[in-house]
Amino acid sequence: MKKLFILSMLLSALFCVGCKNQQAQSAATETDSVAVTAVKFNADSAFASIEAQCAFGPRVPNSAAHKACGDYIAARFRALGLTVTEQAADLRAWDGQVLRSRNIIAAYRPELADRILLCAHWESRPWADADPDSANHRKPVMAANDGASGVAVMLEVARLLGELNPAFGVDFICFDAEDYGVPYWGESQAEGDGSDWCLGSQYWAAHPHVPGYQARFGILLDMVGGADARFCYEGFSLRYARDVVVRVWDAAQRAGAAGLFVQAEGGYAQDDHLPVNEVAGIPCIDIIPCVEGEHTFGATWHTVNDTPEHISRETLRGVGQTLVQFLYEQTLP
Repeated sequence: MKKLFILSMLLSALFCVGCKNQQAQSAATETDSVAVTAVKFNADSAFASIEAQCAFGPRVPNSAAHKACGDYIAARFRALGLTVTEQAADLRAWDGQVLRSRNIIAAYRPELADRILLCAHWESRPWADADPDSANHRKPVMAANDGASGVAVMLEVARLLGELNPAFGVDFICFDAEDYGVPYWGESQAEGDGSDWCLGSQYWAAHPHVPGYQARFGILLDMVGGADARFCYEGFSLRYARDVVVRVWDAAQRAGAAGLFVQAEGGYAQDDHLPVNEVAGIPCIDIIPCVEGEHTFGATWHTVNDTPEHISRETLRGVGQTLVQFLYEQTLP
């Protein structure tokens, strides 16, 4: 996906034990001084949304399943009272295919100028090219984790905004055509510094749904439901929005998700947050797994096993409750 192993294995230079102890003490002190929200993220609701998205089948661009699932996502956000904008664009992929892409943007309190951005991609990769069985490499990925999980967490957070009652607007963007990057048997057609991954976010960053759109910062959710997930500090996130990284990981401590959000450096991910940072100019971080082993992003990444039965409700709960706590803290004086 996107990353093409730009996100390396966990860097060998993890923080030293003394640094970890110092961070832990700092987090504990801050946890004692910052209130914990009573608003609770419902992981069962998020899991049901993953199942609903996967019930359409692989959401490969230009397919009937892709259109039907896009309709479902837009309808779910509308039912929650958000203002939905659908941004259509014909995007040319590495293989010459014209992808009828569809970015889905849902706005909470669109009248407010002060805004925070949450985003994820929603479509499926057409090829399971990291599957252990090469016979599966040209089969599509169901994308329960690598796509549906981020959307599901956003939908549940959107449902809770009425309880959180933030004094700022929140935009949820479901990016399309993120995972259509060149497989190992193809040849990239990207020119210059371009990428044939993350096509939907590249388009949105250059053509925002609101002219001159700005947000305080953004948070990208990518593969946030894996049973083996651990989230380290992603390199580009530290480069462009270090303060947001620190605050989100601190919120995870208070949300009871310290075991998921590891206070250690990971690698660099070529992901949807890059055009948000580099083209749209909005500081944006990436919550993305950094797992030791053969598959850096988890055992089901780009395989036919990326299905709902391999999703962890505990991971969904940890990520979702961290976001709820983080948004709650943005309302504090």
